[in-house]
Amino acid sequence: MKCYKSISRLMSPSFTPDLDVGRKKRLALTATAVILCLCACKLLVHLYAGRHYGYFVDELYYLACSRHLDWGYVDQPPLIAWITWIARLLLGESLPAIRFLPAVAGTCEVALTALIARELGGKRFAQGLAALATLSAPGILAGDNLLSMNAFEPLFWMGCAWLLIRIVKTGNHKLWIWFGMLAGFGLENKYSMLIFGAGIVFGLLLTAQRRALASPWLWIAGAIAFLIFLPNLLWNIQHRFPFLELQANIRRSGRDIPLTPLAFFGQEILTMHPLTLPLWLAGLWFYFFSTSGKPFRALGWAWVFTAAVIVALSPRVYYLYPAFPILFAAGAVVWEARLDRPRPLWRKLAWPALLAATAAVLAPLAIPVLPPETYIRYTKALHLAPPAIETHRLGPLPQIFADQFGWEEMAATVARVYNDLPPEVRPRTAIFGQNYGQAGAIDLFGPKLGLPPAISGHQSYFLWGPHGYTGESVIVMDGRQEDLESRFTAVQKVATVSHPYSMPYEHFDVFYCRGLKQPLNEIWPQVKRWD
Repeated sequence: MKCYKSISRLMSPSFTPDLDVGRKKRLALTATAVILCLCACKLLVHLYAGRHYGYFVDELYYLACSRHLDWGYVDQPPLIAWITWIARLLLGESLPAIRFLPAVAGTCEVALTALIARELGGKRFAQGLAALATLSAPGILAGDNLLSMNAFEPLFWMGCAWLLIRIVKTGNHKLWIWFGMLAGFGLENKYSMLIFGAGIVFGLLLTAQRRALASPWLWIAGAIAFLIFLPNLLWNIQHRFPFLELQANIRRSGRDIPLTPLAFFGQEILTMHPLTLPLWLAGLWFYFFSTSGKPFRALGWAWVFTAAVIVALSPRVYYLYPAFPILFAAGAVVWEARLDRPRPLWRKLAWPALLAATAAVLAPLAIPVLPPETYIRYTKALHLAPPAIETHRLGPLPQIFADQFGWEEMAATVARVYNDLPPEVRPRTAIFGQNYGQAGAIDLFGPKLGLPPAISGHQSYFLWGPHGYTGESVIVMDGRQEDLESRFTAVQKVATVSHPYSMPYEHFDVFYCRGLKQPLNEIWPQVKRWD
């Protein structure tokens, strides 16, 4: 009788296993195609952006760090210098070359968001919505467009989150080994990895997943992360933790715009795109209140812990960006279930379509796809501008755009001064920059102009020293004449540097100074500027 019922069920028109399998394959292929299209859009927009702009100030510094490879730097761990070194080795030093790897990292971030959504139970719509949210967020778009640690940081955070989900789902605790490796390299990329890693431990302690703490694989993973981070830790011990001194100086200077928790999350809503707010709020609900999200609640606590620490310590708006795709993925799963009911298709697609359309409108505010003159007219028409993160006075462009202008012209101005000196004086003439942008511009553009490497007291340039110069002949960028006259026997203003689109603090005078009253190596500790 049972055999008869089984045969009858198989012969029933409603039982079509081949058709069900085929449909699942088609849905999977469609989801893959959607994600690939979004990834292609992400990559192409970054490859196109910046055509009318130049190197960002921090990019000049990372290029300089890649010429002084070490296990640490005053203001960051060493991985970004090694990434820059690899980009220079394989692709060269051109602007498209050094921004290619960040663009690829951003593309992987979009794909990884969709992958996390799938692991959390999301189907085609959830995966596409999660990836689209990551692509649409102006803050994430801006961070992925420049060579910096921020472009690679989300891959470490999200990679660890994905591995934690896989450990929970499969019970394969050997995956903690990969978690430890990612966390270790994440620490070598940016110290904020420590905050997110501590958040995951905090989340494990507060949930049933605390049993993972009894697994030897978790402790082995911790040891692996520590060993990967150890060279930088030893470097910091050797140099007396300059990063902590730097952070203390920044707080004392009042350089960063202070943000209350309300103002901080207000800027997060704007920079993550206001239309993604229901998505990431749903993500928090998924981790804390839904039955399907309960096994992964540690990630919800990790997000809350990370946000709380960042707000308490140093609430720069972009510090929390790497954590949002983890919410996008979970929120997309929630909204997929809510919208997956009998209703017209347009109601399901209206939100993603509106998100994509408004993202296209906001994108020029985040990345330089418009020429400067067009950008200025565009922002005036929209009455919108990116949020300021520092207290510097601004020109016609926001700081993230303005700091991409004037560097090559500045190097050319200094080169004219240097080449006007007598040939026998030039080898003894140092070029001193007040910040790493000025010094980095000389180091990048200077060789073609006949200039020697620059010296500076700013950040890691201070550790690289005065290069054997005595101070008998120095070209000083952006100095105060009265201060220079107290140190040199002769001071002459020889040029002025300015650019209509650069930051106002990069409009300065250039001085030629002779006869430093004390040997340069003796007064070098006084030029240290870590801020």
